[in-house]
Amino acid sequence: MSEHSAPAPKSADDPAFMLPASLAALRIPLCVGGLIVMLLGWYLANDIGSDGGNFGMSVYLTAAVYCMTIVLGCLFFVLIQHLVRAGWSIVVRRIAELVMVMVIPMGILFIPIIASLWSGDGILYRWDDAGYAAEHGLPQAVWAEKLRWLNQEWFTVRTIGYFAVWTMLALFFFKNSVRQDQTGEKAITDKMQYWSGPAVMLFSATTTFAAFDWVMSLAPMWFSTMFGVYLFAGSILGAHCLLAVASYVLQKKGAMRDEVTVEHYHDLGKLIFGFVFFWTYISFSQYLLIWYGNIPEETEWFYVRQLGTWGGVALVLIFFHWMLPFAGTMSRHVRRKPGLVCAWGAYLLVMHYLDVYFMIMPSAERGNAGGPMGVIASVLCVVGMVSLLTGLCLGLAQQNKVVAVRDPRLGESIAFENI
Repeated sequence: MSEHSAPAPKSADDPAFMLPASLAALRIPLCVGGLIVMLLGWYLANDIGSDGGNFGMSVYLTAAVYCMTIVLGCLFFVLIQHLVRAGWSIVVRRIAELVMVMVIPMGILFIPIIASLWSGDGILYRWDDAGYAAEHGLPQAVWAEKLRWLNQEWFTVRTIGYFAVWTMLALFFFKNSVRQDQTGEKAITDKMQYWSGPAVMLFSATTTFAAFDWVMSLAPMWFSTMFGVYLFAGSILGAHCLLAVASYVLQKKGAMRDEVTVEHYHDLGKLIFGFVFFWTYISFSQYLLIWYGNIPEETEWFYVRQLGTWGGVALVLIFFHWMLPFAGTMSRHVRRKPGLVCAWGAYLLVMHYLDVYFMIMPSAERGNAGGPMGVIASVLCVVGMVSLLTGLCLGLAQQNKVVAVRDPRLGESIAFENI
């Protein structure tokens, strides 16, 4: 038996499709406050560190990569919905579209990371230090091959290329979706579906190499062909969690109450459950392959992360990023309660940050976690950056609808029911 009945269609100008005034009022405080808090966290991290700014830049990179993974996860969500011609997701897709456009401010926020390379002192990426190979006893022939890929100029060009591709994809799908709000042309849906296939291929290539460049190269002699998928697994999990949280908050404030139903939360809950398992599978597979290969240059990354404080963080990820949410989101009854789906989504967004922190920070100052103040600085930096992006996203949402009001499958999405 159906647990909901589809409401009568609303006008495209109905207030339910607009950003609630209470949320719109937060955009400037979030932007200003977020920028201040982010800079404060970065300043504290630089003050704590003792290695030429490496710790501070590592904290900043952690915040940037965390936010970037959520943005890219939302971009992928939009692409894949068009690729498979999904109808159920229309009512939540605009949220992902708004978030994916944040790739533009993220490009600006990545400027300090690129700038750190051009100091020539290996502030963040150790391979940028001319004395790195000699200090670590690396054969010059091997190191010369590494530097063909890892050098200032080529790294900068690639990063600009990644952002150019993502910006192009985000703007193409966002602008067409918004244009359809005015025209209602079905041809726009067909156009986005047509280009979604090539877009997914471009997305896959760029995100994989960005993961190699931005995160894996922090340990320049370590490599894993699964690392791009590992970062992607966290990205798409984070995107589904964000959609659940944002949908719930918008509904509580009065937007799209009739459009997003328990059925949509059920599907988001299933996707969260599925990608918790997918993240675990990729994480364990990467570890298992390297562990039984037992090649010194491959095991270094995991060896560092099994010692001291980092070993404790690894256990936290096992029990609280996998076991707890896996058991907690398994039940159909949980997935059909919007409040619980939102709560699990918010919880996993925190765990995703811990995962990104675990990827990056052990490489800072040879594994120095910075103590309690280092953790505080890291939290301030990421909370500030998230707040800044949230304020920008709310500003964009205020100028547009929060639902794709004239998508030809909107009625199908509203009436959607799980089997």
